[in-house]
Amino acid sequence: MTTQGMYYLIRALVTLIAIPFHEAGHALAAWLLGDPTAKREGRISLNPFRHFDLVGTLCMIFAGVGWAKPVSTDPRNFKNPKWGMALTALAGPAANLLLAYLGMVAWKILYYWAPTTMITIFAARFLQYFVMMDVGLAVFNLIPIPPLDGSRILLVVLPQRIYFQIMRYERVIFVILLAAVWAGVLDGVLGTFNDVVWNLLDLGTGYIDQIAYSAYYAAIGTVI
Repeated sequence: MTTQGMYYLIRALVTLIAIPFHEAGHALAAWLLGDPTAKREGRISLNPFRHFDLVGTLCMIFAGVGWAKPVSTDPRNFKNPKWGMALTALAGPAANLLLAYLGMVAWKILYYWAPTTMITIFAARFLQYFVMMDVGLAVFNLIPIPPLDGSRILLVVLPQRIYFQIMRYERVIFVILLAAVWAGVLDGVLGTFNDVVWNLLDLGTGYIDQIAYSAYYAAIGTVI
């Protein structure tokens, strides 16, 4: 398999995990907060076919930015509709950040202790891209622009009149946003925030580095 073929294979495999976790995170949060709408539709599931939009998935794999089927919610079922919507929206990026953390833990364990084989090389590349995509999904979706998750969080701080006026144009805004991303206009900003989150994850998994270094120096001392 060519390098490019492996890249797209890894990208597709990561998409099969990252997107369902993101959408299931929304559905689970909504259910826990009192809205069973998404649960009734079978969205609390890691089955990719319950969440994927064909065109959005292909865009995610080949263009790096795509979309899934929206998770249905009914704000009337929340005790506090504003906070219910905001926390439900936040749950998707939070699920991706959790996956990114677990992926970095696995990546470091593989790096320090796994033997070097074709399988472990593929696994390492997979885990590296796994962390990158999950971080990218979380950061991108927290942009406060409709219809991204960050825009739902705005409902907590903006007057409803202004918020719903903005949301009337969410489809147009989303098309403009996709065009800006594909044109590379947001690369610098998104790259900076991705790096910040990556560094925080690296810091949060630093205990694995310390264990590896301690084991290494202990082994050197034993040999000497």
